[in-house]
Amino acid sequence: MKTLDCSVARTSSRRALIQGAAAVALYSVLTPAQAQLAMSTAINRAARNRALSQRMAKAYCQILLGVLPEESARTLADARKQVRRGFDDLAKVPWPADLARHVMDIQKHADTTESLLVIPATRESVAAVAQQSDRMMAAAQSATEAFEKAARINTAKLVNTAGRQRALSQRMARDYFLAAARLDGKGLREQMKADATEFRLALDALAAAPISTPAIRNELELGRGQWLFFEAALQRKPDDKGMETLATTSERLLEVMDKLTDLYDAALKEVLG
Repeated sequence: MKTLDCSVARTSSRRALIQGAAAVALYSVLTPAQAQLAMSTAINRAARNRALSQRMAKAYCQILLGVLPEESARTLADARKQVRRGFDDLAKVPWPADLARHVMDIQKHADTTESLLVIPATRESVAAVAQQSDRMMAAAQSATEAFEKAARINTAKLVNTAGRQRALSQRMARDYFLAAARLDGKGLREQMKADATEFRLALDALAAAPISTPAIRNELELGRGQWLFFEAALQRKPDDKGMETLATTSERLLEVMDKLTDLYDAALKEVLG
């Protein structure tokens, strides 16, 4: 039996090496411009999983708390659908083995998150989803950084930075609802303060970035306005009205930050094209 196990392991290892070599060969067929365009999209898609991990946990906690239940259920379903669609986009390019491993790692954590989300929301299941959402976000962060490094262009960082704003907005909202459910563990409030500071600084950094278009400048201004509404909502008591306000403002801020990230992605592709 041990010999058979070793044989299977060697076969799996050889298969992985062959698949990795094939991916490198296929990826190398792309022109440098095509490869860079693929990288830009990959950074956006991998980065989006950071936000989606937190958005799913946020909506799931809202369901537990009874916050706009129908809208919360729709938000959760939409986030789960976007996760699946993102992996479909990433699968369109045969990535080199090291990048493919990062994508597989996100997918592993996304699958675990999905298996938890089918359970009716309870305090215990919400706590488990919150913990798993942080693992999925960490995997997506590592993947995004790996794609950004592979892109080898400074402007790729703008897509990453704008994309991280989506995640920060959703993590702050998730943590607000976890606190409302009295599931605020050690360090949660400090994390919320740190995320708020990072969000404000990133808005300033994006405004000062070398790549800008009228559409980007307009969306940045909208983002600043939505941030003020969202920041004010974070300070409200988590009563029924306060939680409803936070739920709606977090979705509006996410929408603006998502569009802004896509605009940076498009601007970067135009530069590369």
